[in-house]
Amino acid sequence: MRYDDFRRSDDVEDRRDEGGGGFGGGGGGFGLPMGGGGLGIGTIIVLGLIGYAFGIDPRILIGGAEILTGGGQAPSYQTDRQSSSTSAKRGAPTDEVGSMIAGILGEIDDRWSEIFQASGQNYTGPKVVLFRNATNGGRCGMAQSAMGPFYCPPDRTIFLDTAFFREVETRFRGCSGKSACNFTTAYIIAHEAGHHIQNLLGIIPRVTRLQQQAGSKAEANALQVKVELQADCLSGVWVNREAKKRPNFLEAGDIDAALTTASAIGDDTLQRQATGRVVPDSFTHGSAAQRKQWFMTGYQQGTVQACNTFGGGAL
Repeated sequence: MRYDDFRRSDDVEDRRDEGGGGFGGGGGGFGLPMGGGGLGIGTIIVLGLIGYAFGIDPRILIGGAEILTGGGQAPSYQTDRQSSSTSAKRGAPTDEVGSMIAGILGEIDDRWSEIFQASGQNYTGPKVVLFRNATNGGRCGMAQSAMGPFYCPPDRTIFLDTAFFREVETRFRGCSGKSACNFTTAYIIAHEAGHHIQNLLGIIPRVTRLQQQAGSKAEANALQVKVELQADCLSGVWVNREAKKRPNFLEAGDIDAALTTASAIGDDTLQRQATGRVVPDSFTHGSAAQRKQWFMTGYQQGTVQACNTFGGGAL
């Protein structure tokens, strides 16, 4: 991926110098804040540490514990936290990774502004918070590395521990080579921006209400899978529009890297690695095949209309 001429966004808050008292180890799925439910924060931290120690996706452990305890079915947002930090640096970072992320965000905002404008709508982009280990996640609680990258709907903010992008290459084998891994980073950020698009279009609030009305954990999870697959598709839409705007944007192997990453972090892949078996009712992000399919749908068709994962027979 070539990004030298990307427009750098200033909507970045860099908290990486703050460190943080959390634990490492990316969750792997990336998306909306999941987990919490009826579990205490101490239990979540312990499960996260176990997951990190044994190389198990913490979301699987947390999800299993919620099923056993009858935990909540929809994300819960804390309202007594502030999303900003007084010591954070604001604006486009100057280090290589930070500058690339600011460039990706700038291009995502520009392309989605064009898409929204074409349909007579106004677009305001998300904020991005960069951190290490753990940080205040605003109204979505504590942001921790084990959660993987995620989007906080009430604050319209994407939280990224940049160490996750190294784990995609080393732990999840999601890419190989600098260019391909750079594009994988863009795919992940575009996925989170896809959640922002869903938020602006009112999809996330509607799905949250449906999850609260769901009669079972499996039903609520199925709704979440549709949300995540749609975000994969919307990330593909951005890649399509960016490639048309900048013909030299994509390099050989970039799309394959995104598909490899999508496969590596599919729920079935992660569950098989962690437990040796697959439990579809516990999926929250979709299978490897589904994630690849929906990214390619967005990439090949390049329209929001193509990303209707909620349509009859779409899954």
